[in-house]
Amino acid sequence: MRRYLLQASRHYHWLIITILTVLFTISTPADSCYSQTVSSVEANYQKESFQIPMRDGTKLYTTVYSPRDDSVTYPILMKRTPYSVRPYGADQYSGRIAPSKLMEEEKYIFVLQDVRGRWMSEGSYDNMRPHINGDDSIDESSDTYDTIEWLLKNVKNNNGKVGMWGISYPGFYTAAALPEHHPALVAASPQAPISDFFFDDFHHHGAYLLSYFVATSTFGFQHQGPTESSWYKSIEPTSRDAWNFFMSLGPMSEAGKLHDEDNFFWKQLVEHPNYDEFWQKRSILPHLKGIKTNVLTVGGLFDAEDLYGPLNIYREIDKNNPDIFNAIVMGPWSHGDWARNTPNAVVGKVGFGKNVSEFYQREIESPFFRYFLKGLGEKPNFKAMMYDTGLRRWNKFMAWPPANVESVKYYLHGDRSLSKDQPKKSEPKETSFVSDPQNPVPHRDREDLELRFTPRPYMSDDQRFAAARPDVLVFQTEPLTQPVTINGDVMAHLNVSTTGTSADWIVKIIDVYPDDHPFVEGSQPGLDFGGFQQMVRSEVIRGRFRNGYEKPEPFVANEVAEINLPLQDLCHTYKTGHRIMIQIQSSWFPLIDRNPQKYVENIFKATADDFIKATHRVHHSPEASSWIEFKIAK
Repeated sequence: MRRYLLQASRHYHWLIITILTVLFTISTPADSCYSQTVSSVEANYQKESFQIPMRDGTKLYTTVYSPRDDSVTYPILMKRTPYSVRPYGADQYSGRIAPSKLMEEEKYIFVLQDVRGRWMSEGSYDNMRPHINGDDSIDESSDTYDTIEWLLKNVKNNNGKVGMWGISYPGFYTAAALPEHHPALVAASPQAPISDFFFDDFHHHGAYLLSYFVATSTFGFQHQGPTESSWYKSIEPTSRDAWNFFMSLGPMSEAGKLHDEDNFFWKQLVEHPNYDEFWQKRSILPHLKGIKTNVLTVGGLFDAEDLYGPLNIYREIDKNNPDIFNAIVMGPWSHGDWARNTPNAVVGKVGFGKNVSEFYQREIESPFFRYFLKGLGEKPNFKAMMYDTGLRRWNKFMAWPPANVESVKYYLHGDRSLSKDQPKKSEPKETSFVSDPQNPVPHRDREDLELRFTPRPYMSDDQRFAAARPDVLVFQTEPLTQPVTINGDVMAHLNVSTTGTSADWIVKIIDVYPDDHPFVEGSQPGLDFGGFQQMVRSEVIRGRFRNGYEKPEPFVANEVAEINLPLQDLCHTYKTGHRIMIQIQSSWFPLIDRNPQKYVENIFKATADDFIKATHRVHHSPEASSWIEFKIAK
């Protein structure tokens, strides 16, 4: 009986964790971020709910919070979400209706909507629903257009102007509203937006993020109609130990059996391992043209979930729509942290400054909406607000990357050094390591691994645990005699070979602190920064996609092949006395799934017999050099 009660207790404990995670972690990351009582919302806003008909007759559940003071008109500020606009009921008020407490106090008509096929809305759900240009088409842009048209006609005291915002998936819905947008949509802020599911969230350059394995269920089940209760079926981990749980899953062909047969999203992941038409048509990037809306894209420089999205949405809008206000803000944040009112910006264990989010809310976000929706204040005058994560301060730029940068290559050398000098013939031509799928490199120190709904804290972790492993290659500069500031995108160019026919390649960019570095304010108490190897950027590519994401190719054993891996942008200054370090490895577990290292057509269908040890080599000869290219401030 005692054993049964213990097992039941563990089951209940995990159920509670799962429910809370769904409600507070994966849903709009700011849902419970500022401290406020529900009564203050009720005191200042009147709540109404509607079923708004779309052009195909489907009705979308929409909640409207209007200021009780109806003596003036207000702009509409809307968020569309797959995560529920709860609480439902006329007398039930949300504690969070605005991007920030400041904006709630400034008074807008706040509109929250369950997207098609989710919660109290009708219709079928589609992950990253493809955009279709046409008057009779149904997509997220048309649903937004129809909603705005209805709101303008039926919500009292609106001033005829509409804005949108949203974090994470709601950030995608904000970006997806921009093509063929309603003329009244004059301001939009996609925040941590997904832009392409093959490069954000569930994949990174074709590698599947195993760390999203449990989260998959949240997006994989159709509901049978409007409902106030969750309907999707969650997986219960068989162990609270993250390493043991993910290792026990075995190959994806076995792990997939834990997913219910009705989980359509898991089936899509398995059936589309390559960047085929299924994924391509779900990218919003090709459709960001003809935009008249003013756009403020926001992201976190340490966002483990959606870093590709904000940077590339900003770029595409900037390239195709030169006549609008289009700007980007990237701060020292994890996923959605800019919406939290915490005194210190902390990612993982490392502090990055005081009142960073409060500055963003007061000086950037609120003025953006205030100017374009209310006509108050001054027009924002910047293209990029970037937080230097080395100097820990904001920088304003009129272009991104800024004009005063030059591309500089840092070459990998046979003595494990990293420098601007090209390799010499006298140097060793390659460095090798053995990669064993049964002993993969963890993405965090084992003592820091934990079961999470989605990954987050690892983005600024100390990498000394990895540097000590024989299957991680380390290259670093001498201590810098002057600061080096990196502003812009990064490219890793590797010449590699393997004794197998399949391999993943992970590149990590690291700031090595001096041995006598003092404690960094705001960080985890007691953390020793002497010799700290802080990761500032990292990325993975599934090697089969080195020549294109649509048609995978095996490696030819022992034959040199080129890998070009784009890493997301940096705004980081390496201070005098610090070192620039590059780490290269071939596994990153359980952040990504294990590569069998024997080529199979679909890794989701690989069996245990397909997993083999392999010797991987990074080449750094004059004929086959490997380098990292930075945009460095002149």
